[in-house]
Amino acid sequence: MSKKQSFYIQNDLITLFILFVSVSLLAVYNAQQLEQYDENFVLKQIVWFTIGICIIAAIQYFDLDQLYKASIFIYLTGLLVLAILLVSPESIAKPVNGAKSWFTLPGLSLQPGEFAKMTTVLYTAAVISKHKEKYAASNLKSDFLLLFKILGLTALPVMLIMLQPDFGTAMVYLFVCGMLIILSGISWKIIGSLILGISSLIGVVLGFIVRFPDIAKEIVGSSNAYQIDRIMTWFNPDQQSPDATFNFDRAHMALGSGQLFGKGIGSLQVATPEAQTDFIFSVIGESFGFIGSALVIFLYFMLLYKLVTLGLSMFKHSPFGSYVCFGFMSILLVHVFQNVGMNLGIMPITGIPLLLISYGGSSVLSTMIGLGLVYRVAVEHSIQNDYLFK
Repeated sequence: MSKKQSFYIQNDLITLFILFVSVSLLAVYNAQQLEQYDENFVLKQIVWFTIGICIIAAIQYFDLDQLYKASIFIYLTGLLVLAILLVSPESIAKPVNGAKSWFTLPGLSLQPGEFAKMTTVLYTAAVISKHKEKYAASNLKSDFLLLFKILGLTALPVMLIMLQPDFGTAMVYLFVCGMLIILSGISWKIIGSLILGISSLIGVVLGFIVRFPDIAKEIVGSSNAYQIDRIMTWFNPDQQSPDATFNFDRAHMALGSGQLFGKGIGSLQVATPEAQTDFIFSVIGESFGFIGSALVIFLYFMLLYKLVTLGLSMFKHSPFGSYVCFGFMSILLVHVFQNVGMNLGIMPITGIPLLLISYGGSSVLSTMIGLGLVYRVAVEHSIQNDYLFK
């Protein structure tokens, strides 16, 4: 193998990817053993991962400079697809659970909001790196300018997603936006004031919802009233009806029944709604117990650690590549925290999947795009280090 070829073999990322795929296929296989499902989700998941590997390979043909220049067009394409979704007829964009979030074609469903996460991260990374290059000596004025740039780039896809409406996906964008603001080097005076203001606003809104749930439902409308019910179930599960807490109860039952080592493959007894997607972590808990669940969390920790260290070490070579790593890290972090949290009952239930493990075409493919970009960053980091030590 030539030295040039060796740059493209990133053993740590490849190993982590293989481990995640193995966990995903085992968990999805166990989930489909439940009598509530009659589809072969494992076969479909293999197809999605295979397509995803092809996407990762295709991204390696573009260097970071090319991706940097193309990021504006990629971002605008993501916005355009989100806008087209809103005006598309129900024959190709049928509302699901009150939200028009999917293109529903024969034998295929795609969620543009998932893909737009990475298009937004890619262009935001380019904007931040260009701004830092232009304003090497930052001040409050330049920091406020960068803040408005990041907020503006995030606001456009968030508004389109809220029109669907898809509150859970919009929250992912806002979290990623917040992480990139913090990591962009903006003055902590500005960040501190922003955090204080947003925390106060969230506290007031949640307090109002908990105190006046009926009024809150009238404000958001009947199509979004279920979001208020989810928040109420999260805050006061004991005061809700059995139907309202059904998902929480089943997830807890599944996780608890796995005990230390789990029941093993093909031995699930607790039927949890959407077990192959939203509640895949409860399947892991029942199948492989506390030990298996802890190992999955450790895998995510290792991947997040790799993304952080890669982003930090790449910063001197390419701030753009560095912020791409941080952006993808933020997406992964919020998905893991929210999904595992709602399975444990410490977070409200949303339709956010457990990336790299949950079944799903859009989530798998969008995650593969993110991994492909990060993999390209790792390749160029290896090349730069090789030049450095010649």
